[in-house]
Order: sequence, then C-alpha cells, then structure tokens
Amino acid sequence: MRKGLAVFFLAMLFWLAGTLSTVKAQSQSEPFTGDALCLPDAYPTGADCLVLGPAAKLTEWSAYGLTYPPRPLPARKPPAELTQSPVSIAKINLPANEPAPLYSTLEDAVNGSNPVRSIDAGKLRYVSIINVQRVNDKPYVQLKTGEWMRASPAAYSSFQGLQFYRTPANSFGWIVDHTRARTAPTYTAPEVDPILYRETAVQIYQIVNRDGTDWYQIGFDRWVERRYIRQVRINTTPPQGVTGNRWIEVNLYDQTLSVYENNQLIFATMVASGGEPFYTRPGLFQIYKKKPLETMQGAFEADRSDFYYLEDVPWTMYFDQARALHGAYWRAWYGFPGTHGCVNLSIGDSAWLFQWAKEGDWVYVWDPSGQTPTDPALYTQGGA
Repeated sequence: MRKGLAVFFLAMLFWLAGTLSTVKAQSQSEPFTGDALCLPDAYPTGADCLVLGPAAKLTEWSAYGLTYPPRPLPARKPPAELTQSPVSIAKINLPANEPAPLYSTLEDAVNGSNPVRSIDAGKLRYVSIINVQRVNDKPYVQLKTGEWMRASPAAYSSFQGLQFYRTPANSFGWIVDHTRARTAPTYTAPEVDPILYRETAVQIYQIVNRDGTDWYQIGFDRWVERRYIRQVRINTTPPQGVTGNRWIEVNLYDQTLSVYENNQLIFATMVASGGEPFYTRPGLFQIYKKKPLETMQGAFEADRSDFYYLEDVPWTMYFDQARALHGAYWRAWYGFPGTHGCVNLSIGDSAWLFQWAKEGDWVYVWDPSGQTPTDPALYTQGGA
C-alpha cells in the first residue's frame, strides 16, 4: 500500500513539472497583449496600467477631492469657553400683545402691584439679569437697574463653527436638519445610516442638479439634498474693493460666514441674516463700531406687532447703518434667514469674530443665487 502511494505521488510530481514547462514555453512564445490591471487606487493621467474596476472609481472620486480614506478637514472648533455668555439673560414669557411691568421690589413683583414702568408689547423680549428668585414656584428676575419682573432664565445655542489652520482642499458645510444621506442624487435612491444630526459638519465633493434641486455629495455614495445642508463656498481671492487682505464674507443664499486673512480661510460658520422683506443688504462695507454689549429695540411694522427688545446683545460689530454682526442668545437654529437685517451668530462664534475683527475690516455681503434685492432704495437702516 505504501509503495503504491509513493509511486502515485512521484507520478504527480512528474506531471506538474511537465505542465509548468509547457506553460513557460507558451508564455515565452506568446506576444505581449496589453497592460496589467491597476491595483485599487487613484491614478493620474498616463498610468502604466489599466485604470478599470475599483481603480477607475477611485480615480473618478479623486478628481472631486474624495480619497480613501477621506481626508479630515484641517480644522478644529474654537475654544469652548467662548460659548459662555458675558451676561445672564431671561425671556419675558407674557403674551406678545401685553406690556411687561417692572417693579421696584420683589414683593411688589410677586403681588403685581405698584409697577414703576413697563417694556412695550412684542414677540421677542429679553432682559439682562443679576438675580433670580423663585416664589410660588415661579421665577422672578432682577435687572441691573435693581428692578424686578416675571421672566424665565434662558438657555442659548452652544453651536460653534470651525477654525482652520490651512484652507481646505474642497468645500464643506453643515447639516441644518436631521436627515439621512441617499446612495445617489435622487429622491428615489435608498436612504442609508447613520442619521446626520443638525449642526454636523460635512465635506462637500461635488454638486449636481437633479429632480429640480441641488444634491451635495458628502462621501462615497452619500448624497444630501440642498434643504438639509448649508455650504461654505471657499474663495481666497479678495472681493473687488477689499484692501489689506482681511475680510469677512457673508453668503446670504447659503447662510454662512467666512473669514479670510492673508488669502487663507481661517474661520467659517452658519449665520441667520435678514428675512424678507428685511433683507441684509448686499454690498461691500466696513466695520465702523464695535460694542461688547448693546441693547437693541425697535419695530418695522406699522402696528408695531414685530417690536423686539433685547438687552445686552453681545459682541456687536456695526457695518451697515444699524445692521451689525452680533451674538444672538435668542436664536436656537442657524442656517436660516429671519432677522431684521442684522447677521446673527451664536454666542461662541460672535465672541471669536469680535476678538479677531478690527474697526475698518471689510464685510462683503453677497447672494450667489441673485435672489436678494440690491436696490438701495429698498433698504431701511435695519436692525436685530
């Protein structure tokens, strides 16, 4: 039995040797038929292999800046301590059509007797406070003037943009409402996990228009429709008229703000600009006054139904009459218009910008969609 197995294996070895000799002879005699298939990678023009299959897809993606693995943005969030408001704020919760009374003592405020003055009726009313007391499970606040009133201490958004240590190679933006990406730029493509949460920063590699809207590629087979994303359009060339190589760009269509210095993007974030008909006016302006705290109030409608009263608005930078860049402790979301003409930023972003900006710095406001009116006659002085 063992002798039979030995003979079998010896025969197999002779057969393999003969087969290899035949293959070698054929390979030596057959002509060269073409290049080898490229390994899965991105290849420049003039590759000495066949750019097909996975290599073709990776090469296509690399043209848009999409690499495997994807490069992270060269950015970080600004210091977290910038999100701390310089003042404590309370919201007046009375109906919008009721004036808000103020009292000289806490006892009078609790009893609702002997008001010394009132804040006009309005939808948006906040006061700066130094003390909070709860009586009968209701909050009462003391203003810096010493007066007391019924109001509720308010929380505010901790959103922060991004600070860059070099200009990114491709565009980027933020998700403005919870969504899932789709595998292709169309509503019929399947959604994929994970959920993209509001204020998530994403990179943008290309934009295509399908189904009557723009679709943004944010990764490998990952597309988000325009309603859910706000883009920063990087342009390191100074706008016409800018001198000194320092400028702030406000994009009204994308609701973003970018800061450039020495032809480099150094900061970007989402904002809220003026809503119809109280647009933020497009044009080139200069910051003419900076104020760490500013009380803002006013109304634009004839019946004063849009009256607002905002004490100690932080980090205010006026650039176009009463229109200013400033923090907005009353705003929960950014990326949507809705002000009276000012450009609202989060507390942290306005603090960063206030520290960087100088009076005289340029502010370039534009709308790449062309939808914002440019006729100066349509604009009043503006407001918060």
